[in-house]
Amino acid sequence: METITQLGRGLLPLTLTPGLGPVLTARLIEWCDGDLAKAAAATASTLRRIPGFGPTRAETVAAGLSGAIERVEREIALADRLGVRIVAKGDAAYPDIMAALPDAPWVLYVRGSLDPLAQDRYPVAIVGSRRCTAYGLEQSRIFAAALARAGLTVVSGGARGVDSAAHRGVLACGGRTIAVLGCGLAHCYPPENRDLFDAIASQGAVVSELALEVPPHADQFPARNRIISGMSLGVVVIEADERSGALITARVAAEEHGREVMALPGRVDSASSRGTHGLIKGGGASLVSDPADVVAILEGPARHVHAKTHATRFMPPIDQGGDREAKLPARSDMTDLQHRILEHLGGGGLTLEELWESTGVEPGVLRRELMAMELGRRVRREGTRFAAREG
Repeated sequence: METITQLGRGLLPLTLTPGLGPVLTARLIEWCDGDLAKAAAATASTLRRIPGFGPTRAETVAAGLSGAIERVEREIALADRLGVRIVAKGDAAYPDIMAALPDAPWVLYVRGSLDPLAQDRYPVAIVGSRRCTAYGLEQSRIFAAALARAGLTVVSGGARGVDSAAHRGVLACGGRTIAVLGCGLAHCYPPENRDLFDAIASQGAVVSELALEVPPHADQFPARNRIISGMSLGVVVIEADERSGALITARVAAEEHGREVMALPGRVDSASSRGTHGLIKGGGASLVSDPADVVAILEGPARHVHAKTHATRFMPPIDQGGDREAKLPARSDMTDLQHRILEHLGGGGLTLEELWESTGVEPGVLRRELMAMELGRRVRREGTRFAAREG
């Protein structure tokens, strides 16, 4: 598998230049009519004409661009040595639901694999405090494992506390999980999570938008949080105190990304849950007490992903009847595997184990396909059995 695509090579000089964040990079590319080579060769006089570039920033960025080619080659060589892929916005491995956001990173560094069109089609974030209680650790593992078994990919920040517990809960049940770090992937932070990140990379992905050798710094974690939110259909907050960074993720998810925000209540006298209780009381989050609550809340967003209408979910065209619900794809849009599953289900229905024995398809794959088919109204769940819907 290649370390970087041609698109990534074109974008890397921009993303490695100090002073060029995602928004200004977008303006520069638009100014250059999408010509990445022209954007990478922009002079200070050109940059000064673009909104958002003052004289000082224009000089700084132009100087950075002039030496970018050498940095690009070093970065690609280091990525190759570390086993890291550089995924550009526009590549097949880049998460579709994040690509439409104005602050989406132009490249992601990935150790492991991202599969937004199949295995990682339905991601959910679990976040919470680093200084959590035993209750927070336990619930994080329980929720993460249950959601992974339901076919969702669990996204978190790889930090101590709730994040690490969520990742471990997924790994223990063989699910998919993604850790988004606040440092370059040549570093490991927190250092005690090295083995955990190795396991995540084999069962999902460890991801960062930062250049490989950027060390961890507190200023970088709020930006990291927006990626956790942007990659996910919704965010579940488990045990966050009033100053927890998880509340930043929740705010960005609700106010900037239009994602679902959910919170698990804790003890009423626990300082560790004051942040989550504040979210619930203020109407900023839906109360969830069971992983099934999360699945139910995410059904609408997931259906839009299934129908490929997620980008217009919050501003869909209103038809004459005022119906904003996206139309589901026709049965002919199903994959060959989904047609095969329907044939095996027949009219009576089967349990997951029976369907595994009947089809020979690995249970994790079956769970993901069944979830997609359930959201697409192709199958219905009856207790532990799945049956084909008529029509």
